[in-house]
Amino acid sequence: MMQAQEQYIEFGIGEFTYAIKIAEVHEIIRMQPITDIPHSRPDVRGVFSLRGKVVPVIGLRTLFQLPKEVETKSTRIVVVGYREQSVGLIVDRVNKVTSYAEIHPAPEQAGSESGKFLHGIGLRDKQLVGILKLDEVLLSE
Repeated sequence: MMQAQEQYIEFGIGEFTYAIKIAEVHEIIRMQPITDIPHSRPDVRGVFSLRGKVVPVIGLRTLFQLPKEVETKSTRIVVVGYREQSVGLIVDRVNKVTSYAEIHPAPEQAGSESGKFLHGIGLRDKQLVGILKLDEVLLSE
């Protein structure tokens, strides 16, 4: 008996590939003008207006301590739902909707700061994909 596999949105940040559950994603939009918020966390890029609602935006590159990238035509904001609120995540590119035949627990010795953001590692066509824990990403200090 086949189990229905959860679907994920797969996206790239630098040379890395990550995914989040499609159920957590409201929409994916092109880069928007972002208004700065003074004295916010370094990874909080600011806010933008989405159909009249103010949505905070997090730069995943900054959060994962990667060099700040120049925005390109591929840059997207992945709008996720979290605790009755929308939050935008800036990603370098959105790859596709997919599911994983196998999801392995994230290695505890990932050691790196970004290791705590991983829920697990998805395996697809010999490629490893970090599956993000939204709680950690959105609440990180």
